[in-house]
Amino acid sequence: MKSMGFRRTALCVALGVCLTSALSLHQAHAANTDGSLVGRTTPNAEVTVRNPATGFVRTVRADGQGNYRFPFLPVGNYQVEVAADGHSLSEPAQTTISLGNATTLNIAAGGSATDLAAVQVIGTRVVSPVDVTSTEIATNISREEVARLPVQRDIIDVATLAPGVNRGEFGGISFGGSSVAENTVYINGLNVTDFYNRVGFSSLPFSFLEEFQIKTGGYSVEYGRSTGGVINAVTRRGTNEFHAGADIVIDGLWQGEGRNYAPTLYTKWDDSDENNYSVWGSGALIKDKLFFFGIYEKRDLDSQNTDDGGGNFFENQGDNDFWGAKVDWQINDSNLLEVFGFSDKNDTTQDVFGFDPDTGTRGDFRNRIINKTGGDNWAATYTGYFTDNFSMKAMYGENERSASAVGVNDDRCSLVQDQRVNSSFIGCTSNTSVIDRTDTREAMRLDFEWNLGDHLLRFGADHETNTSDYSSHYPGDGLRYEVNNAGARVNGVNVPAGTVYVRTRQVANQGTFETENEAYYIEDNWNVTPNVLLNLGVRIESFDNKDAAGNSYIKLDNMIAPRFGFSWDLNGDGRSKVFGNAGRYFLPVANVINIKQAGPFLDARRFYFWDGTFASGDNPLPGLGAEIGTVDDSQGDGSVADFRGEVDKDMDPVYQDEFILGFQQMLGEKWSWGVSGTYRKMHNAIDDMEVVNSCGDSGFVMANPGKNLTYFTDTDCDGESDGFVTIDTSQTGWELRDGTMIGWENPKRTYRAIELQLDRAWDDKWAFNATYVWSMSKGNYEGPVNSDTDFSDSGRTEAFDNPFVEIGGYGYLPNDHRHQIKLRGNYAITDNWVVGATLDAASGRPMSEYGAGNPYDDNEFLTHYICESDPSLCYTPEGQWRLSRRGAYDKLPWTYNLGLSVAYNTTLGPVKLNAKFAVYNVLNEQTVIERNETLQEEEGVGLMNPFFGNPTSFQAPRNAQFILSLSY
Repeated sequence: MKSMGFRRTALCVALGVCLTSALSLHQAHAANTDGSLVGRTTPNAEVTVRNPATGFVRTVRADGQGNYRFPFLPVGNYQVEVAADGHSLSEPAQTTISLGNATTLNIAAGGSATDLAAVQVIGTRVVSPVDVTSTEIATNISREEVARLPVQRDIIDVATLAPGVNRGEFGGISFGGSSVAENTVYINGLNVTDFYNRVGFSSLPFSFLEEFQIKTGGYSVEYGRSTGGVINAVTRRGTNEFHAGADIVIDGLWQGEGRNYAPTLYTKWDDSDENNYSVWGSGALIKDKLFFFGIYEKRDLDSQNTDDGGGNFFENQGDNDFWGAKVDWQINDSNLLEVFGFSDKNDTTQDVFGFDPDTGTRGDFRNRIINKTGGDNWAATYTGYFTDNFSMKAMYGENERSASAVGVNDDRCSLVQDQRVNSSFIGCTSNTSVIDRTDTREAMRLDFEWNLGDHLLRFGADHETNTSDYSSHYPGDGLRYEVNNAGARVNGVNVPAGTVYVRTRQVANQGTFETENEAYYIEDNWNVTPNVLLNLGVRIESFDNKDAAGNSYIKLDNMIAPRFGFSWDLNGDGRSKVFGNAGRYFLPVANVINIKQAGPFLDARRFYFWDGTFASGDNPLPGLGAEIGTVDDSQGDGSVADFRGEVDKDMDPVYQDEFILGFQQMLGEKWSWGVSGTYRKMHNAIDDMEVVNSCGDSGFVMANPGKNLTYFTDTDCDGESDGFVTIDTSQTGWELRDGTMIGWENPKRTYRAIELQLDRAWDDKWAFNATYVWSMSKGNYEGPVNSDTDFSDSGRTEAFDNPFVEIGGYGYLPNDHRHQIKLRGNYAITDNWVVGATLDAASGRPMSEYGAGNPYDDNEFLTHYICESDPSLCYTPEGQWRLSRRGAYDKLPWTYNLGLSVAYNTTLGPVKLNAKFAVYNVLNEQTVIERNETLQEEEGVGLMNPFFGNPTSFQAPRNAQFILSLSY
């Protein structure tokens, strides 16, 4: 939908609202860039909220029952006053508005202020986490709290403070058993999530950020495009007072020495020093009207590491600038405008040398690779308070992420691996792809709030256009060479066991690919009684992934996501609640699918007997003997195919249903505890399947495994596709060697969790938080990526290439950590000294053993079957096969990560000085967190992989960081 369609959608939503019923002044829901203030006071009194720092003032009139509400309030500290007939009824009450939450402040005539949802002791800012008007599970963490804790200045590290959140593969994080490719990240309401592969997001320095909210479940229909979690953050803003400061961050201190595990993993020589220097300033351009905040950061990176096999040594250097700015214009009490922007462009130079891991000696220079990431980003948001009961927010923004890797030897050096030895590349390049990609998101959204009686109506629409300009190929002659030992078959051809063969692979693609995602939502928050809140909402979404010519490739629309929640204030005093919700969440299709399935994608694999030689010189191409079989270009032959035969005509979306039930209670004025249970069930998968038609011809089709598939194919066996056919892939679609047709298992993933939490709020003396999560993640489908097999192309995981991949595949999934304990706390020894600690302990993930063949046909894909015969017998009637179920082979050990910090704060005249020294992984634990799970490989069925079970990743060693902050 283009901008005109977006306006039509927004108008339809608004008209629909006009026909619905009613909404309440005392509901407590907030948008993703601000907070709300609600409460009760004298009926029909005038309630005024004032931010002394910015001069923002707004007044509303309480209704006949004394309920009042202020929506869309910027995060900050406020004064609240109540008046009637021109006379003040109370002394000003102080309150804090936090991100994504609503604060309930009840003010009685005569000056009594009772903050029911956030018990607040004036001067010490004690805040209770019990919010009787919320039906979601979320963790709020402020910049001030991070400054008191040993937490890395990274959004991912902040997010992992929340219960049920873990670091996963490919640099991502897992929420509630989901894969790392299912989350969404917002900065000031702008979606900055990577949409190419849905792993990663744009980065900002901590000095620019103000507050974080980590939503782990039950979030509102305002949020979508996620079956994992949501990270929501806002930046700092200016005030009437001029402030300036400087931050110095020295990283890489007191580093522990990494471990080696020959011959497949070497981390002993890894070392990283990353220092950041930032200056910032903020203030008023026009008092009470126009404010600014600006920051500039210098980022210096100097690191070194070896590759997994230890054959290459890398020296990395980066000297980059970050800038960010935010301008806030309080046009008047009813109209606000904010604009922010930042640039996280990052250039890193990587020099590659040969390396001898036995002696730790660096060899000759081999290559220099220039990596470019990041981009320019901006967004503008308008807030309008049209009446006491009707408000609106409108946002437009752009998010840019680039990714390029170019080496100086790319023209002459090819990728070469001798995988009989280890995974290192040999020769003058290790650049795995010459890539140039720029991803640009155009985002716009409208959000409304309307109060009517006992109902709070929230509704809106949002639209994103995600465009990828993409080009990639292998360096050198465009081929990747891999030397390996064979089993009984290579490329479907019988060969003598132990044959050494060479596989060449040519992968290339280019084009511009676009995806349009849109949604509109409506939500009614209904106070059935003063103590019982019902949250009733629905979100309607559509995803349209297009090919390089702009034609729809995968189009999913009219996806209806209902969400229902409740909160019961047990005693009517805001100190305890029972809450729950049920909701549906849809996951979009990543742009990598358009690019690699709907463009001129080439993936040509050829196989050769090895003649036993490597070319002399620094480009040691292996000598090729006779070719084995014919070229395998089933994954892409370089042409733009007829999509009718490569994508399901009636595809269903991927979605997850979630159910949560919980209880929270205050214990005194500072302590609280809670317990909750979560159940998640994933429905459907979208992946590529090699389908055999009734004529015996096969081809890959993007579809829903285990569901009906409608595609264009050859129906009369004349070699030409001539009509649509619908098949039930749970029953058919794959032919065995005896001619029998079989189908695929349905994708399954369930997550069950019990969460316990104990919290002691910060009172300028000490704070403490403890959580324990028991969880179980089980199924045959991790999600759009496979972390146990290191396959990161979202939606192209090989998990459903044929039906045998999933036989035995139901079991404990890679993100299953049965037990998780997280502790964090801080203590003020004096007014100047604060110590902090964190502890993260988690049970290890399950481990599988994978094979590549099966006893029913001769095709080789990733499977759970292990051939225990001589390789020459595997595909004969004498072949002996063992089924090894997913996650049943072993469990990795527990990991423990202890962090300690000490901070010193003082004032030197008008200057505030803050210094913190933090140590992460104090005990220098380096537990194995990932192992090689491939026991037998394609073309090596019957041969035991000598590297099976070897560690492929360790826990990061000890590291220390020093932070010095000066502010005026």
